[in-house]
Amino acid sequence: MTDMLRTLCTIDGTSGHEDAVRDYIIAHLPTDCEHRTDALGNLIVFKKGKSRAKNRVMLAAHMDEVGMIVTHIDADGYLKFTTVGGITPGVLAGRTVRFANGTVGVLGIKPIHLTSKSEEGDLPSTDKMYIDIGAVSKEDAETVVALGDVAVFNEAFMPLGEHKVCSKALDDRMGCFALLQLLNEETSADAYFVFTVQEEIGLRGASTAAFQVAPDYAIVLEGTTAADLPDAQDEKKVCIQGNGAAVSFMDRSTLYPPKLYKLAMQLAKDHNIPVQTKTMVAGGNDAGAIHKAGAGVQVLTVNVPCRYIHSGSSVADMRDFDSVIELTRLLLGALADV
Repeated sequence: MTDMLRTLCTIDGTSGHEDAVRDYIIAHLPTDCEHRTDALGNLIVFKKGKSRAKNRVMLAAHMDEVGMIVTHIDADGYLKFTTVGGITPGVLAGRTVRFANGTVGVLGIKPIHLTSKSEEGDLPSTDKMYIDIGAVSKEDAETVVALGDVAVFNEAFMPLGEHKVCSKALDDRMGCFALLQLLNEETSADAYFVFTVQEEIGLRGASTAAFQVAPDYAIVLEGTTAADLPDAQDEKKVCIQGNGAAVSFMDRSTLYPPKLYKLAMQLAKDHNIPVQTKTMVAGGNDAGAIHKAGAGVQVLTVNVPCRYIHSGSSVADMRDFDSVIELTRLLLGALADV
């Protein structure tokens, strides 16, 4: 099962450059689905279910990942950059990155022996970093990289322990993987499955996709911060890996309808599905754009807890992923027939 997830995570797809991810997804759609790609690059798939839906339900996951974009090439061939999406500077230093043409670079910072005492405790900002691709001059660098080129973390997908995986782009290729799995089985009712673009830079694709689909209800499948780490206490853990799907009641972009939050929790309880609450009001996702589309959409987000999110080595537990699939399957049936 993880072979498809491995491939999805390995594909490069920063915001605005999701084409290869979309092409892979299209190649793995079942033949009984209708699909189209809109002007922004969202992939909108319609699947007929066992019954006609009373309500139009949209399931969404975003294809893009965080990355870096080149803003300047200096005389010595070093690349200055800014991030595409939110990346904490502390996860950048010393990592390798990869450009679409295969060029690899190292994210460099001032070495320790040149760091002043006042700087030692500070995380360097991205404007103090650079990408070293081994070039010896600006002209040399420009033979392989241009301004506006984007790079992703150059990290391999790998198993971690008995149940976990480690990779770049688990946010939100886990959600894309979930949609593909649901698409390739018989669903209880008709539904729209939407693979969105540009979530990491402002939920942009979700806005146009929701406008086109005009759903009554939407379910967003996401990766969210799991801070179940040493020294994290109580609600600061956000959610805990291995405890199942994490359901949000509020984040910085959406206040979720209480009836949908309660519905998810009750369905999980009735069917013995591991589930937990995302305990911090933090972050945001495509729900923030979807719920404001058209005349308004009732939306719920079901998350896979993800440690070290927006880094080259995010970690997820496949048991949580299974819970997300099971709960989403039930929610689709319930919302389609409300």
